[in-house]
Amino acid sequence: MKPIIRRAGGILGTLRAEYRQLHNRYFGKIERIEGTAQEVCAEIVERLWEGDFYRTSLGHFDFFWMRDFGTVCQSLVTLGNQVRVHHTLRWALYHYRRAGAVTLCIDKAGNTFNAPAKKSVDALPWLLHCLVVSDYWPNAAEQAFLEKQLGKYVKTFLDSDGNLQTMRYAEMRDAVFYDRSAYSIALIARMAHCAKVLKLQGFPYDEQQYQDELLNHYWNGHYFDADRTTKAFSAECALMPFFLNVIDNRDMADRTFDYITKAKLNALYPMQYGEAGREHLFKYRIAMGSKLMPNYTGTSIWTWHGTFYLHILKKYGRPEYHTQYANFASMIERHGNYPELLNADGSWYYAPIYRSDPGMVWAALFLELPESL
Repeated sequence: MKPIIRRAGGILGTLRAEYRQLHNRYFGKIERIEGTAQEVCAEIVERLWEGDFYRTSLGHFDFFWMRDFGTVCQSLVTLGNQVRVHHTLRWALYHYRRAGAVTLCIDKAGNTFNAPAKKSVDALPWLLHCLVVSDYWPNAAEQAFLEKQLGKYVKTFLDSDGNLQTMRYAEMRDAVFYDRSAYSIALIARMAHCAKVLKLQGFPYDEQQYQDELLNHYWNGHYFDADRTTKAFSAECALMPFFLNVIDNRDMADRTFDYITKAKLNALYPMQYGEAGREHLFKYRIAMGSKLMPNYTGTSIWTWHGTFYLHILKKYGRPEYHTQYANFASMIERHGNYPELLNADGSWYYAPIYRSDPGMVWAALFLELPESL
């Protein structure tokens, strides 16, 4: 009976999320927060603390996303919020253990679900990443659960040699169907590393295997290709190997930065998801394609990837860091908020069934950064 109840709860959680998305598109208001970019981000991060967990936005994403929290976890700790981060992880692990699975989403009622697909390739990797960067050591029950999840992950996503299988699943660029994205390979590499740090059994493959795969099958001399068959730039695929320190190579990072500047992906604000004229190379989900959500992950400007970009610029001491930081700060102050995404001209993104969400938890990534190197 319990599995049926949990399944029903997951369906209800998904339906509620979709309802809020549509409601906010036509009836939701975008609040303007006065202050500097740093003050705006600080207020957003503070308001997103729910007492039990960090919600994902001040808009329709008013619940927990493992992926989003994973990307900001280290920043939150650096900003002095380790206690809240640990509380969030205990809360998430409690609901994951009750559900018997690690999912992308947990709503306020504790319902767990994945979106927009039934399987998530990155929820478990981001969870282990959070445990490591926040110095959270699982208790015996949590460790046993995580080891079981690692075993399930291997059986679900990998072949007998540890290679990612071709299948459809949820990942960061959720509008498209990838053929084994560079983002996914980077996350599996990070998971292999974190499992070893946490002394977890259940994942028999080494991080080096996935590093080699990125270098041998994805690097094109300028950036990491989107996936095994799509020879095109996609921001999360180009940046995530560097952001997670899966690949730490200055020459490759410099080549990527130079390409971003040459292609003008950082011309207004950092940064555009992809290049104009290359959208046709990707296969889109029907509900997130050109009719219902046009240019959602095309030449639109994604603030998430903008902060990944800024962090990597900082890491390698690139001279354009100061200008790109200032441009990003001006974007926040222009809107008095931290938007999910913008149109290529910097205006707020609207589509027939979607509106860019305000007050993203990603603000923590920006808040951690210095104004200059």
